[in-house]
Amino acid sequence: MVQAPERPAVARPAGDAEADEAPQRSFIEAIHDTLHEEMRADERIVVLGEDVGRRGGVFRVTEGLLAEFGEGRVIDTPLAESGIIGSAIGMALNGLRPVAEIQFLDFIHSAMDQLMNEAARLRYRSNNDVCCPLVVRVPFGGGVHGALYHSQSIEAVFVHTPGLKVVAPATPADARGLLRAAIRDDDPVLFLEHKRMYRLIKGSVPPGPHEVPLGRARVAREGSDATIVTYGFMVHEAEKAAAAAAERGASVEVIDLRSLKPLDEAAVIASAKKTGKALVVAEANRPCSVASEVAALIAEEAFAYLDAPVMRVAGPDVPAMPFSPPLEKAFLVDAEKIGAALGRLLAY
Repeated sequence: MVQAPERPAVARPAGDAEADEAPQRSFIEAIHDTLHEEMRADERIVVLGEDVGRRGGVFRVTEGLLAEFGEGRVIDTPLAESGIIGSAIGMALNGLRPVAEIQFLDFIHSAMDQLMNEAARLRYRSNNDVCCPLVVRVPFGGGVHGALYHSQSIEAVFVHTPGLKVVAPATPADARGLLRAAIRDDDPVLFLEHKRMYRLIKGSVPPGPHEVPLGRARVAREGSDATIVTYGFMVHEAEKAAAAAAERGASVEVIDLRSLKPLDEAAVIASAKKTGKALVVAEANRPCSVASEVAALIAEEAFAYLDAPVMRVAGPDVPAMPFSPPLEKAFLVDAEKIGAALGRLLAY
């Protein structure tokens, strides 16, 4: 039997501390405010998408932008996702920094060719002569009774595409910091916003030019007995499960990936080595998911440190989230399901 090496400590990523006196903002307000600030600071930034102007977006994220910046920089587009992304790519190639909105991740399929075959490959196909500074903001996830076409979590498709960066913030502070970093990045970034967090999640938001580097995870909760790795809204469910586990004497660490691509592999591996047990959580369908990739990473790089097999909790392999509230609840991953998996992992 292989002797497990001594487990290393996990350092809390730098740049995470929020000022004690920072203002409290909701998740949606943090995105809204950051868009306003970046557009004021950089006239190259253009916002485009369905209903982003006069209506202020289907979730009101872009409310007020049209009045301040005008129709030349806040563009209501036709209902044509391929046209939205294609136009944004053209803008990016001609010196602008477009922020495109797709109303729901479920609607992005018709734009996949533009996003995955064009935007993601421009730097490579031009031998690094051309970049595509494009941000695509997309609400995703379920739990809002949206059912088919308004509840999908298909982020793994884009994580599988070289050349695209994919982020999924879980807090208002990270929504602010990651959006600013995404807008200033020279590569295309898919910016995922879980719909349940828009008005539900509130927190401290550092003032000023707060920026969170892409590709850096965050220790959302420190622990020593097991690690939960997750992202987006599932961070909050994982923290609830970890708090419940603490009442039973278990110390559970929660790693918020924040960035799905680039993935902070070092932070994930270090935490798994530290605790010796790992549970990966995602709302998306379980097969071939981000959870699958993270679980494989831990199994490959931290095997000698593990005291139990890596476990996953994720959505079932069904075609769509049901509209029926009881069936929707059965589909969704929550603190109770995460807690049950923790119980099996920690044998309590």
